[in-house]
Amino acid sequence: MALRYVIGVDIGTSGTKTILFDETGDVIASATVEYPLYHPHNGYAEQDPTDWWDATVRTIQSVMAQSGVPADSVKGVGLSGQMHGLVMLDAQNEVIRRSIIWCDQRTAKECEEITQKVGARRLIEITANPALTGFTASKILWVKNHEPENYAKCRHILLPKDYIRFMLTGEYATEVSDASGMQLLDIPRRCWSDEVLEKLEIDKNLLGTVYESPEVTGRITKEASLLTGLAEGTIVVGGAGDNAAAAVGTGVVRDGKAFTTIGTSGVVFAHTSDIAIDPKGRVHTFCCAVPGCWHVMGVTQGAGLSLKWFRDNFCGAEQETAVQMGVDPYYLMDKEADTVPVGANRLLYLPYMMGERTPHLDPDARGVFFGLTAMHTKKDMLRAILEGVSYSLRDCIEIFREMDISVDDMMACGGGGTSPLWRQMLADLYACPVKTSASKEGPSLGVALLAMVGAGIYPTVQAACDAVIREDKVQPPCEENIPQYEKYYQMYRSLYPALKDSYKALAALGE
Repeated sequence: MALRYVIGVDIGTSGTKTILFDETGDVIASATVEYPLYHPHNGYAEQDPTDWWDATVRTIQSVMAQSGVPADSVKGVGLSGQMHGLVMLDAQNEVIRRSIIWCDQRTAKECEEITQKVGARRLIEITANPALTGFTASKILWVKNHEPENYAKCRHILLPKDYIRFMLTGEYATEVSDASGMQLLDIPRRCWSDEVLEKLEIDKNLLGTVYESPEVTGRITKEASLLTGLAEGTIVVGGAGDNAAAAVGTGVVRDGKAFTTIGTSGVVFAHTSDIAIDPKGRVHTFCCAVPGCWHVMGVTQGAGLSLKWFRDNFCGAEQETAVQMGVDPYYLMDKEADTVPVGANRLLYLPYMMGERTPHLDPDARGVFFGLTAMHTKKDMLRAILEGVSYSLRDCIEIFREMDISVDDMMACGGGGTSPLWRQMLADLYACPVKTSASKEGPSLGVALLAMVGAGIYPTVQAACDAVIREDKVQPPCEENIPQYEKYYQMYRSLYPALKDSYKALAALGE
């Protein structure tokens, strides 16, 4: 039987990456096109949806041309992308204004408005999250409050990847994982919340139809076929938001499975077949890409960011040596940190350089080296940063445990996941093996697997993952390190409560 192929499109913040996979998950061709990010004012972040569409067309054309695969052998398309962005279309389906994207911070007043209109407790019960500036609902209200003429013209509200779906298929649709980040979805019931929409006075007709992630949401139109080189009628499945897509792409599709991503921020993400909502709103609960299941997600704001900051300001020598050796400076920094014992010679680091999300929800929190003495060296500080970020990620796991979500199988992704030392720290602190995946294509592979399910190549998301995903490295916990780390972790946990009021006082000094 001829091999079947699928395409995964990942509409990221810096660029769109499209990958053509065969049904065994092997990469046949890949292409990326970048685009600008606009900051019209301090704290604002916008992108032009037509840039995403242009990048999608060019990358699909490119992978089809590189591969020489006949168009009718491509059985489906999956879409992933940055979550929370607001795309508004008018009656002619033209984009009304640039998209206000996930990292935009202009909506603090609108978040207060949402909390007041829906009620803080009720909002968490329905949307599983407190009102957050990153989410889409507050962006919709911002346009309503500040650009009433644009709001009056609006006929359709879509998320970034769902705008691409519309351009490919002509369908106004979304799916549960990405819709979860709008703050308009009833998370337990997996449908739009009439109560929230009514209280915020947002017309439900503006929103797309909600599907499960592997469901077929539409087919490639004649127009899109001519532009991309895909066959008319090729299915496009729901797809998933970037983290939910990465979960499928790393096989985190059953209870007990989780992944840790260490990029600029750090994410700990666990699958659960029973809905669990943290009443204090310290972790996000979203519908996941497996039909009828959810995921919980904790976020550490300053994970890889802490290490990058240290590299850029204090590791000039390592950077010069790395160039001469032809290696990454982080590789040398890792080697230095590895010469220091557990506990970094009694030096602790709090990674709160950008405030903190999980578990403290405190924008005033700041980074701290605690226990610094004249005997400490740069190596100790490096080790303390790696450990501090690991403690912060362990904080996320502690909240999952409070919510009765157990984790016994952890995947590591992102730049930090490539460090054997960092993975070992996580294994020792989580007290479970930490693994890496053979494929580095997380989100694109995840939505390609969803497309395989939609196309009938595999019967379920779990079956697709079992067939395609292969583990690479496995780091078991080191038994003698566990009690050592535990002492320092408990000390680390005591520092934030002791500093909380001082953080507030420090923030007030600048006013």
